[in-house]
Amino acid sequence: MSSPPSSLLARLSGLLPDLAPWRSSGDFRLLWVQGLVTYFGSAMAMIALPLQIKELTDSPLAVGAMGAVELVPLVVFGLYGGALADAVDRRKVILRTEAGLGLLALLLLLDALLPDPMLWPLYVVAAGVSALAGLQRPALDSLLARIVPHDQQTAAAALNSLRWQIGSIAGPAVAGLVVAYAGHAPAYGVTIACFAVSVLMCRRLSPAPPAHDAEKPSLRGIAEGARYAWSRPVLLGTYVIDLAAMFFAFPNTIFPFLADELDADWSLGLMYAAGSVGSLVLGLTSGWTSKVRRHGLLVAGGAAGWGLAIAAAGWFGNVWLVLLCLAFAGAGDMLSGLGRSTIWNQTIPEELRGRLAGIEVLSYSVGPQLGQVRAGAMAGWTGTRAAVWTGGVACVASVGLLCLALPKLLTYDSAKDEDSLRRKAQQEAALEEAARREAAGTV
Repeated sequence: MSSPPSSLLARLSGLLPDLAPWRSSGDFRLLWVQGLVTYFGSAMAMIALPLQIKELTDSPLAVGAMGAVELVPLVVFGLYGGALADAVDRRKVILRTEAGLGLLALLLLLDALLPDPMLWPLYVVAAGVSALAGLQRPALDSLLARIVPHDQQTAAAALNSLRWQIGSIAGPAVAGLVVAYAGHAPAYGVTIACFAVSVLMCRRLSPAPPAHDAEKPSLRGIAEGARYAWSRPVLLGTYVIDLAAMFFAFPNTIFPFLADELDADWSLGLMYAAGSVGSLVLGLTSGWTSKVRRHGLLVAGGAAGWGLAIAAAGWFGNVWLVLLCLAFAGAGDMLSGLGRSTIWNQTIPEELRGRLAGIEVLSYSVGPQLGQVRAGAMAGWTGTRAAVWTGGVACVASVGLLCLALPKLLTYDSAKDEDSLRRKAQQEAALEEAARREAAGTV
């Protein structure tokens, strides 16, 4: 049998993930592996915690209330974490918050081991996790723009998303089995072990000190970052589209009730993992995204695709079709995320990177938290499936209206955008300065 033409092989290889960031940055490789370990442990807890609340209360509203409990700490500490990332060594922020998350997982384990587990500690831990995540994410996100070259940002975002999907698929799948057959405590035990490994790996990261003239965290500094974001329609569009998509079409918190309604309790773990499967497939064929310049189209198109797929998932009554729709939703979400991450890392100045990363945390985290509350409340009022499909329709409509209101997002071109070109020159100058200092130190 003859081999395929070389042109076909070249096209197929072009779909494979672009590994340039992996080859060019040792810190990126370390963060990639560390993040995989953390995501696996976090996914275990993500399944066990709402399921434990469901077993203790049998109330969709009580499960959805997790989003309300997590919202305020996320907003406050996310904004402060952004200012902190511009003022201190980002490596220290990542290391200390990772250790704190491990301690909170230990509290979940201790509560689960009680003869009669208590409900209130679950909400306290959820709030604490939200606060620490708010502190950590700006430092993590702003570090990527420093350690990965400007032209490799889309490839880096795709590799990071691929890592997250692997952990998110394995975590829920294993957690569903562990919780079903061994209880919540073993799932929390795995989470603790993962955070312990992650802390050891974070200690090996290179220092990431702030600029020598960096100011201390302050409300004035946070406001400066907010003004910059507000003055850039392209940035503003990435934030509000993601907020709208997650607020209207993030039904994960009511998946236990959707599985019950479809008479398919066995499918709960698959429901949580299905979106990650779709994202994983897109990630494994993401090589073409490195050549895209119109990243705003990725943001809007991916968000609209997410909403359509969620609407279909709520409409169908066959569990396998629901799982397929959730997989398509995950692919759309990843596509939108690649566009957002690239725009953020290619256009935001280094001196504002942490504060803008804090705003980014709010844009992609507050939406899901509010979405949990919306989904839980709607499910109690209209029924589970109606809460899912109406949210998907509202998502598509809101994305369309926001695109009309912010047309510059759709016309964004990284090869022509002034902010992108300025950020590229800034990074190249920083790399040249670092090389000069390294050469002088060697001499």
